[in-house]
Amino acid sequence: MLAHEVVIHGKKDIEGVIGAKPPHLLKPEETKKAVSLEDLSVDTGFSKDELKDNVSIGDTVTIKVPFLELEGKKVSSKSMDNRSGVAAVIGIMNELSDIKLNNDIFFVATTQEEVGLRGAQVSSYAIDPNAAVVIDACHGEMPDCPKESVFPLGKGPAIGVGPNLHRTLTKKLFDIAKDNDISHQTDIEPDNTGTEAWAIQVSRSGIPTVLVSIPVRYMHTGTETLDITDVENTVRLVKEFLTALDDGMEGIL
Repeated sequence: MLAHEVVIHGKKDIEGVIGAKPPHLLKPEETKKAVSLEDLSVDTGFSKDELKDNVSIGDTVTIKVPFLELEGKKVSSKSMDNRSGVAAVIGIMNELSDIKLNNDIFFVATTQEEVGLRGAQVSSYAIDPNAAVVIDACHGEMPDCPKESVFPLGKGPAIGVGPNLHRTLTKKLFDIAKDNDISHQTDIEPDNTGTEAWAIQVSRSGIPTVLVSIPVRYMHTGTETLDITDVENTVRLVKEFLTALDDGMEGIL
């Protein structure tokens, strides 16, 4: 967090920087520990009196990070988890706009996933769908991380496999990916996946759920990085999956 540009969202947006003590002035013991959140301060250039009419305790502060285009089709910015999922959903909607489907499709961009899967809980309860496709992010390949926990960028979305993911629907995802030559990977999820798939799967009397994840490097930092081809292949995969489902998903559920 130190030395980052930020925006305070008060009565009006105010830009600032999180200050950092120069290394020349640090005490020896301070060089060996991270600065606690309580000791971080935002310098806006305004005086306390100038700020008090626009900023209140509890106002949100966000990191100001540019959108960067890297080599090839890789891009970096904040909140790629889950803006990339929303981008994929919009792409899927566009692809389906002129297609007559066998089932009604509800698209939901949920909120508060990181603080308790709350958006998924209320939306899945309200809609009560026959089945659900969750699009999220998984850890992209990066140095010093166990290979079994990360996924290469540019090799396609990762299809989740695990006890709270519907076996038959998951197999259909794999079959569609293979039949349509869509790059994809396998994400083994022995627990509850850490995504909204868990909240949806146990909603009401249970909702058959599948999980498709976009690899994102440096997750939960201001420089989350992904390959756009993985988003594009997510769009292709889910679009083909939805168009292949029979009315009421006869013979699947």
